Amino acid sequence: MNTATVTLPPSDILSLEQRIEELEKQCSNAPDANSISMVVFSGELDKLLAAFVIATGAAACGMNVSMFFTFWATAGLKKSGPQAKGKSVIEKMFGWMLPGGFHKRKLSQMDMMGMGRMLMSREMAKKQVPSLPELIQIAEDLEVSIDVCEMSMSLMGIRSEELIDYPSMNYCGVARFIEQSSSSNTTLFI
Repeated sequence: MNTATVTLPPSDILSLEQRIEELEKQCSNAPDANSISMVVFSGELDKLLAAFVIATGAAACGMNVSMFFTFWATAGLKKSGPQAKGKSVIEKMFGWMLPGGFHKRKLSQMDMMGMGRMLMSREMAKKQVPSLPELIQIAEDLEVSIDVCEMSMSLMGIRSEELIDYPSMNYCGVARFIEQSSSSNTTLFI
């Protein structure tokens, strides 16, 4: 068996080392196959339910899940109770038009002035499907991360004290979502 030794010039070795280093950088920036990012855009009950069913299902399968709530979905996280003090007239109007409490979330289809919600709630209970508050508790137990868009909060006059209590809730801008979604394997828009 003949074995030949190949000697490369130093410039080729340096070029090869640079190419290997560049490939290693590209591999380190690869998406995490075990993470999922979600943009939650709607505050309607059925869409919030879908978002939390997907999030808790993925988290239960061992995935790292981050949910970014923006625009109307931000109001979907409001708890029942009075508005925060110190709001402008426009912010107060948004508060009246976007009331807090999960029981006030309308269905996107067939809400029928609350009748659809009532029927949906009754069927969910009968068929042992978790309610929205139960799904949020499950998400909390599974360490699903919730990020709330500061711009949306500001635009709609929503204060942090008006939102639900959730231990891993962060207030941030779109840059944080872009950072998270760029390293996630999957990004969903609901």
